[in-house]
Amino acid sequence: MIKKGNKLYSIFTGACPKCHQESMYSNKNPYILKDVFKINDTCSHCGTKYRIEPSFFYGSMYVSYGVGIAFAVAAFIISFIFLGSSLMTAFIAIVITLIVFGPIIMRLSRNIWINLFLHYDKSMVKNQNE
Repeated sequence: MIKKGNKLYSIFTGACPKCHQESMYSNKNPYILKDVFKINDTCSHCGTKYRIEPSFFYGSMYVSYGVGIAFAVAAFIISFIFLGSSLMTAFIAIVITLIVFGPIIMRLSRNIWINLFLHYDKSMVKNQNE
């Protein structure tokens, strides 16, 4: 289990990169498609602004490409190598994987992107407990 204070915790849970106390997203479920892009303006615990600058999350599109490739390669390896399917079936498995995991890939990419620029700060958590 990944503990708070670790960058991977914020990436996989979508928690505030500074304090890890709340979700950045107004709705934690990425499969509610009307809310998939809705992100809170600030963290209610530490006051961190999630939109650092206008169009900040456009950069996550570059990360999304890499994450999508990782999911596609995993789908190919599972279907073609482990299950022994044909190339056409493996291609269909890749397409289905990217459609099904699309919202998760998008959120994961945003989480990775913001964690490149913001870092966990223990003092944020201590100040909230005092």
